[in-house]
Amino acid sequence: MLFAFLLTLFAGLSTGIGSFIAFFVRRSQVGFLSFGLGASAGVMIYISLVEMLSKAQESVALSTGGKTAGWIVIGSFFLGILISALIDHIVPKYENPHEVRSTDELSSLKTGETALSLQSSALRRASVITALAIAIHNFPEGLATFLSTLADPAFGISVAVAIAVHNIPEGISVSVPYFYATGSRGRAFVYSFLSGLAEPAGAMVGYFILRPFMDDIVMGMMFGVIAGIMVFISFDQLLPMAREYGKGHTAILGVIFGMGIMAVSLLLF
Repeated sequence: MLFAFLLTLFAGLSTGIGSFIAFFVRRSQVGFLSFGLGASAGVMIYISLVEMLSKAQESVALSTGGKTAGWIVIGSFFLGILISALIDHIVPKYENPHEVRSTDELSSLKTGETALSLQSSALRRASVITALAIAIHNFPEGLATFLSTLADPAFGISVAVAIAVHNIPEGISVSVPYFYATGSRGRAFVYSFLSGLAEPAGAMVGYFILRPFMDDIVMGMMFGVIAGIMVFISFDQLLPMAREYGKGHTAILGVIFGMGIMAVSLLLF
């Protein structure tokens, strides 16, 4: 459990890497993120459809028939997609850290007019809502890493790395507007870095709520739900963002690279 928690903490706090990149890489150079975002999507899609759904099927099948297990896993998978879609629908679009931000849009926050509009009470409100949005999104991701590691530590490492890479652009989307509005690099970095604590918090809360009911079927259903969440994140957030930052086929090459790396790592470990 300690290893699973530390791995979840690592995945969550990788938002700080995004803050670091945002502050020390010029806007004209952020195109390199496209390949990394595409690779992250490739890792998450591959691990969800090839490995996680397979483990879900195996787990549920231990307590019920194969066909029934298949229906349970499929239902859980699309339930995960529905949960992610509902979260994105509930959270206001502009204050949703998972919404795609173009480089021009982020850069435009440097203007005095925008900075003034984000000062005082408006800035505090935006900060609170953004923190809430991050917590809502990161809770299931933290639970995904934690449960995956408990079931199979090697598999959990793969999930943790995929989610950590996914959290890097989230750190950018949170820290850059805050920095442009307040002028404080340090505060924006800490704000973005600490937002990742929602993932280990989600892991602990989710696990202890589910612990009394945990059996083969519940574990399989959780894997199905988590796979759905990760697939939705990839198609709805990572790939559009990768296309926004990149040029040509950079994002797709990243997806293929990510799938290849994950396929090889699963075979080796």
